[in-house]
Amino acid sequence: MKVKLDIRQATASYETWLRGCTTVVEAALKTKHAQMRGDLFYFFRGTYYRWTQLFPEICKDLTHAPRVLCGGDLHVGSFGTWRDAEGRLCWGVDDFDDAYPLPYTNDLVRLAASVKMVTDSETLTIKYRQGCDAILEGYAESLKQGGCPFVLAERAQNMERLGVESIEPAENFWDKLAEVPAVPDREVPTDARAALRKMFPSKTKYKIARRQAGMGSLGQPRFAAIAEYQGGYMAREVKAAVPSAMVWKEAQSGRGEKYYDHTIAGAVRSPDPFHRTVKGWVVRRLSPDSSPIEVDALPKQRDEYTLLHAMGKEVANVHLGSKRQIQNVLRDLRGRNKKWLRKAGKEMARAIEKDWKAYA
Repeated sequence: MKVKLDIRQATASYETWLRGCTTVVEAALKTKHAQMRGDLFYFFRGTYYRWTQLFPEICKDLTHAPRVLCGGDLHVGSFGTWRDAEGRLCWGVDDFDDAYPLPYTNDLVRLAASVKMVTDSETLTIKYRQGCDAILEGYAESLKQGGCPFVLAERAQNMERLGVESIEPAENFWDKLAEVPAVPDREVPTDARAALRKMFPSKTKYKIARRQAGMGSLGQPRFAAIAEYQGGYMAREVKAAVPSAMVWKEAQSGRGEKYYDHTIAGAVRSPDPFHRTVKGWVVRRLSPDSSPIEVDALPKQRDEYTLLHAMGKEVANVHLGSKRQIQNVLRDLRGRNKKWLRKAGKEMARAIEKDWKAYA
């Protein structure tokens, strides 16, 4: 598909396709549109479908790079924490809604484009050039090592691997979740209720409420279930598993999700045992320390080079799920000009900003 549509036409086309994949929550979609108009970075996060059109046209020389299972919709806000099966605090990419086989360059350029935006807005103070260098260095280092999972386990020396002293959990998390009103059973799809039921101990009573979160997936049905269990709260979330925007870009239709679980399973990490797809819904544990982390919510005292270096490593951890391609990726990296990522990230950021101005 060549870029024959402008941003408004592309948005209308994608959302029509989305309605064929799931029951869209129209009020949430209106909220998404308002946020997209009001902020460039929110626009960027909410329009991965547009990226799938622009990247092959603007970065033609990068589209022939070795293909791996990519996160797809990657940016500096795509990283978060979770608890593994041992209860240890882990960190890494936490959004695989748009996982798809793509040139490895897709994830790196999208991450770099997001760095360009947040350095321009001064959310990050590191120089854009240094940020791109940090990402590439971390990426290559992790590929050569065979992966570098981030198990933080609350210890300060491990937090330093991210360039931060600590990650503070969200305030009043349980109070806010408990206050959300329950929805009638008839408003919760049968498969969503069945997916939630599988994630709680048998005979546990819980309340199901609508939940609005994220940016790219705003408009997709999302529910949270919360229960009081053995002296405390426990909660699970489900959201409709919609195929990657690449499926729309390739003019395909269909329901279900092919790459979500496969990408998580292949990544080098200590996984969240509750994070997977069940009956067509993405299920995950909700808690104060199992959530995405916005860059502007990190401590002001931070080593941004180390943080972006860690992000580059984690992108490699995901790509290492495509083991047979790794030597090809390393060979391709060695053959590229040192400035390739800076150049591509800047060009894509410029194209996205142009679209945003037309949209807003």
